[in-house]
Amino acid sequence: MTAAHAITAATTDDTATPRTAYEHELVDMMDDIDVLIESTADPAHRAILVNYRRHGLLEVAGRYDELLAPEMTVRHPHYRIFEGGNGVILDGLETVRDFYASLAKMDMLVMWTGRQKMAVADWGFAGEAEFSQFVPGRMLGDNVFGALDDGSASVGSAFDPDGWYLVRRTLAFVWPYDENLRMIGEHVYEDAESKVVTEVAPADVITGARAAQLLAPIIDKYPLTYP
Repeated sequence: MTAAHAITAATTDDTATPRTAYEHELVDMMDDIDVLIESTADPAHRAILVNYRRHGLLEVAGRYDELLAPEMTVRHPHYRIFEGGNGVILDGLETVRDFYASLAKMDMLVMWTGRQKMAVADWGFAGEAEFSQFVPGRMLGDNVFGALDDGSASVGSAFDPDGWYLVRRTLAFVWPYDENLRMIGEHVYEDAESKVVTEVAPADVITGARAAQLLAPIIDKYPLTYP
């Protein structure tokens, strides 16, 4: 390796090194799933878990076109997301893609899981996990997706519309899969009583570009395989 190549490699490695506690949480978000993958003997169940792991990391990295590829997702996915007493139903590939694109445009795809508990079966999996997400005050209402159209959600006096907040809450989720082990959709339900909102410094916020740097080295840890 030449000196120039060594400098380039060192720089690349450094960009993928977590620098804050939140960045460590982001990079470690699938540790529980890695343990489950390693302990799962059934090939179909393992393939489902690998699909989920890859889906989650690609989504947070902003690479949603890859998770919607035919080898990972059915051609007519159906999402059901319920939060703060409100529901968002996404039916069809382009609707789901547009949803991801809307979040990416607002730099709102960066969320991460912690303390995941999951059971996997032939039909898919169900689980519960703590989700964390940075949300600008102007969007912080009962439903963090409530202002997708124009970013003008009513937030009241409790939150600074120009500030940033870390939202942590527990979500239960059910993801069905088809007979070819492709994801059919996401069913997500919030435990509203678990929500904790904490103001954070803008410097703590992980941007989409930064998340992509941090997650790139770990996305391909487990290749997609189909029994």
